[in-house]
Amino acid sequence: MGNLATPEALIVRWNEALRDPSLQDLPYKVEINAWGKVEMSPASNRHGRLQADLAAEFKRQLPNGIVIAECSILTRIGIRVPDVVWASADFMQAFGEITPYVRAPEICVEIILPSNVQAEIDEKIAAYLGTGAREVWLVSEEGNLRYFGSAGELSKSDFAISITLPPPMK
Repeated sequence: MGNLATPEALIVRWNEALRDPSLQDLPYKVEINAWGKVEMSPASNRHGRLQADLAAEFKRQLPNGIVIAECSILTRIGIRVPDVVWASADFMQAFGEITPYVRAPEICVEIILPSNVQAEIDEKIAAYLGTGAREVWLVSEEGNLRYFGSAGELSKSDFAISITLPPPMK
């Protein structure tokens, strides 16, 4: 096995990927793993709808922050890109729009793809929490939500927000 890339090397690799013409306009989510390798995951239209619905609800219900879709975050497992994040005004004041963030915004949301395996999901939860997120939300393609904090799974979010997502269309 190779050596893990340093955080500095991952940031350089991410900036290269942002400028790489072959990675532009792909219908895939692009991330960089801890070794600096590009990983891509295709997303369905259902995935995109859930992402948009979540972003709209965050914006409506948590107005003292901003919503970012496809937000890049430097974590211990590489540069990961949650589908949606909510960042407080304090977070934005501290970090602005640096790319990637070196700390996770308060809420990081992953919409689970059929190709995701549980170990990968668990690793992302730990990585976002370990990088400063207060909560990690998992959303199934059916629209079910699960919430995680530093003490494990939560029965509901600690944030003043209540979201009900639509079921899949037939």
